[in-house]
Amino acid sequence: MRHVILIAALGLSACASLPGEPFVETLETRDWRFVATEADRARMSEWRTAFTSALAEARADGHDAQIDALGVTGEPDAARVFDAVPTGSYRCRTIKLGTQGRGTLSYVDYPFFDCTIRVEEDLLGFHKLTGSQRPVGLLFPDNDYRRVFLGTLMLGDETRAMRYGADPQRDMIGALQNIGEDRWRLLLPYPAYESTIDIIELVPAGE
Repeated sequence: MRHVILIAALGLSACASLPGEPFVETLETRDWRFVATEADRARMSEWRTAFTSALAEARADGHDAQIDALGVTGEPDAARVFDAVPTGSYRCRTIKLGTQGRGTLSYVDYPFFDCTIRVEEDLLGFHKLTGSQRPVGLLFPDNDYRRVFLGTLMLGDETRAMRYGADPQRDMIGALQNIGEDRWRLLLPYPAYESTIDIIELVPAGE
């Protein structure tokens, strides 16, 4: 199964920087569609449905002001054409929209944490460095409007990321989009926990 051979050595710890040399275990392809699990391909195909339904649920629950305050970050069709993703340190925050019917809130936003984007051979790697839920994985080329993220979720005090494809509850797929000058977002549709879609907003660490 080709999808289980994806792993990125992105430091795999909750420290403020990524030690060691970049490394990507051998992949047979750089086409994310052949790397992603069937479940993740299905999730990606429905990203906009997840986004719009989650927004509607959150607004119905009285979160208009919070959603309006997000600006372009909360607009499904805000993605802009871009050529390259700048590497380096970022501040990132997670906004959770919608629920999975388990008594969770339909809108939750968290403070900014530390994230990084760095070169992993001929790909880029994304890693949320701090916080209790930390996506880690690779960014694959796709089209002029997005890069596709494939990775896994690190939880709590874990110091190593799970291999992609080993646990469907940890697998993640998302779309990295540019939404303005030095503004990016990573959309994670239908995560395994809590929400309908997670939005990770990224700004350069110096801002």
